[in-house]
Amino acid sequence: MRPEVTISEPLTLASISDGRLYELRDFVSADSDGCEGCSACCCGVGELVKLTPFDIHEMKRGLGNAFDDLLVDHLELRTVDKITLPYLRMLGPDERCSFLNDEGRCSIHGFRPNICRLFPLGRVYQEKDFKYFLQVDACVKPKLKKVKVEQWIGIENYEKNKAFLLAWHTCLKALAFRFKFIRDAEELKAANDYLLETFYRRPLKDGEDFYDAYFESLAEAKDRLGIIV
Repeated sequence: MRPEVTISEPLTLASISDGRLYELRDFVSADSDGCEGCSACCCGVGELVKLTPFDIHEMKRGLGNAFDDLLVDHLELRTVDKITLPYLRMLGPDERCSFLNDEGRCSIHGFRPNICRLFPLGRVYQEKDFKYFLQVDACVKPKLKKVKVEQWIGIENYEKNKAFLLAWHTCLKALAFRFKFIRDAEELKAANDYLLETFYRRPLKDGEDFYDAYFESLAEAKDRLGIIV
């Protein structure tokens, strides 16, 4: 599973995809027809499923748990490029996703992370937009059915969600650049603590829209963390 790439990376789309870029209304061979109990793509991918604030919002809403409750059994914090973010926790010798039930089915399927929702599709970021690509041989099923990208993703408020994803992608790039120059361990910890508190722990107010709250927090974080987005 390699769900997100940028065209500046050395690997080429041709090496991991069918060579095409897909729009929302295009048809793509991605439908696994319910997976039939297969959970191969849910094992050994802990370092790949980096969770966005929207992913955590959906988990908190769906499970009724706070962020720190999720960290106990289902999530873990990883630091990459000096940025500490939540990832899915893998369990046991076969590194199964912590949200798989005893039957090997996803227990949070209705509000699963965006990356899981995309699979076997991925996103390619190009300047201020992204398109989708099909990861060849990523799914172990021998034949996938054609489905419209829009139907496969199944995200409500798609345009708002896309605006969020683009802003978050840009924010992480800016943070990676900014944190590169933070050499004091305490200062870096404080910055990461603020990042988690602002985008992952902070609860929504009654009736508050996630996307409105996110962009309000983003404006605050730009000043607090000294990033240019």
